[in-house]
Order: sequence, then C-alpha cells, then structure tokens
Amino acid sequence: MTTDQYEVLSNQAIVIAAGFYFAAFLVHLAEWAKGRSAAAEVVATAADSTASAVAAEEDSTTITVAPPVRAAEDPRRARLARIGVVLTIVGAGAQVVAVLARGLAAERVPWGNMYEFTMTATMMVVLGYLLLYKKFELDWLSPVVTGFSVVVLMADVLLLYDPVVELRDALQSPWLVIHVISAITATGAFTLGGMASALYLVKHRHLRKRAEAGMPATGDGYLDRLPGLPQLDRFAYRTTAFGFPVWTFAALITGPIWAEAAWGRYWGWDPKEVWAFITWVVYAAYLHARATAGWKGRAAAIVALIGLATLWFNFVGINFFFGSGSQHSYA
Repeated sequence: MTTDQYEVLSNQAIVIAAGFYFAAFLVHLAEWAKGRSAAAEVVATAADSTASAVAAEEDSTTITVAPPVRAAEDPRRARLARIGVVLTIVGAGAQVVAVLARGLAAERVPWGNMYEFTMTATMMVVLGYLLLYKKFELDWLSPVVTGFSVVVLMADVLLLYDPVVELRDALQSPWLVIHVISAITATGAFTLGGMASALYLVKHRHLRKRAEAGMPATGDGYLDRLPGLPQLDRFAYRTTAFGFPVWTFAALITGPIWAEAAWGRYWGWDPKEVWAFITWVVYAAYLHARATAGWKGRAAAIVALIGLATLWFNFVGINFFFGSGSQHSYA
C-alpha cells in the first residue's frame, strides 16, 4: 500500500471506531434503562431490611444507601453489558488500526500534531478502561467512556484534522517517542480518574439533596446504581497515583531533555511548559494532601478535576489562546 492509501485507511478506521463507540454508548444506555425495574426491586427490599444498608457519613450528613445493583445480578443487564463491551473492543481495535495506519502513512510515529495526539490519547483512555474493566467492575463507567470517546473523536476529525506532513525539525528526535508516549499514558490515567471524580461529586450532591429533603437515599436511576462514594474515591485515587509518576517523567524529565536538544535550553517559560508544570503541581498537591492531611472525598475530587482541567487546557487551550506564541503550537 502507498502512503496515501494508508492515510485513507486511517481516516476510514477512525470513523468506524467512532461508529462502534456510539453503538456501544447506546447499548450501555439501554443496559442501565433495563436495570431500573431490577434496581427498584432491590430498593424495596433494602427499605425493609436495615441489614442491607450502608451508612456513609460526610460533611456531618449521614446518608443511608442501598447497595447498587450490579449487571451480573440481572441477566438482561449482563447481556447488554457484554454486547457493549464487545462493541467497545471492536471500536478500540479499529482505532488501533487508525493510529498504526497514520504512522505508516507518515512514515513516523503518529504524534506530530494535535489531531494525532488526540486520536492516540483517546485510544489510551479506552484501552485503560478495558484493561481495568474486570478488576474494578467498571460497568458503571461504560456510558461515560464511550460517550467521551465519541465526542472527542468527532471534535478531532471535524476541528483538528490535518493531512499527513513531515515532522518539524524540533520533532526530529528519538525523544519524541519517549516524551509523547509517557504524556499520552498519563493523560489517559488522569482522564479516567477525572471521570470517577466527577461522578463522585454528582453522586455526593444527589445523596445530600435527598438527605436534606428527608427522602430515602435509594432509587433506581443511574446515580443510585453507581458504586459507593468510597469506591469512586478509591478508583480516582489509584488511577491518579499511577498517572502522576508517568507525568513527572514526561513533563519534568524527558521534556526538558528534549527541549535542550531541540532548542538549546532546558526551560524557556514556554506556555506549554508552564502549564505542564502547573498540572504537575496540582496533582502533586492532590497526592500530598491525601497522604499527609488525609484528604478524601469531595475536597480531593475537586482538586483532581482542577488538575484535569489544567491538563486539557495545556493541550487544547494553549494553541487557541497563545497560538504562535508557543514553540509547541504544533502539538
């Protein structure tokens, strides 16, 4: 195949991947809708049996929560969950093909611009979700991951697409592979953790409003069937704790080494360099506060989301707000 044919294959494969993700998203929505009646039965049973309730106390508000209904407890949900995961796996396979074909078309690693980085970072989010799916029972995260992937890939194709071009001189370095793959891996981990943190805040507010209104904390909606607040908090912490040393390696070690090789200086106050360091500081504060001050729950989730916001602003916002003022404007 020629390089032009590989580029066409990459473009087609990324559309196919988005299509499978969208189908998986719809299946997972149907999965959670199917579970409403089953969840209602569990809630009714839990209301008559205090032994099945779990007390969670935060911000001086005590909330009684029935255990969430897992997909494995309902055959209909379990079947839809399996179909959704299979569709996601097929979509991830198509996205891997898209990334590889893009690299073959460019005859280099496919991380030379925002379009290619976004395509690969989204792939890392999906692959991370699939790798952790069984261990952490991530059926509750399925509609979020698939919906996120569809939206980001649509924006990537419609707004960020660039045809295959040769790398700029500054990117002609083996440090490209080391620096970017570590940054992409950390981005995937931080994004998964941020999803859990966002769900934590939404569920916490949902339970608090029910408690303040004197309503039972149980129900049959999506939020009621999420894992408990401690489980959401723990998953967010573990993914962030994994991503932080990888980000440290990418932003504070390989990045400066590559900058010195390309531009003759380790640090130049470039906007992307500054915001990469800001992201590192926020996540360092998050982990430090948890380890020393015992921060958990709502406060930790807010800090984690601030870190995720700085991460994605560094990637997207710098290019739009600073433009040619950054030496990293190509990425």
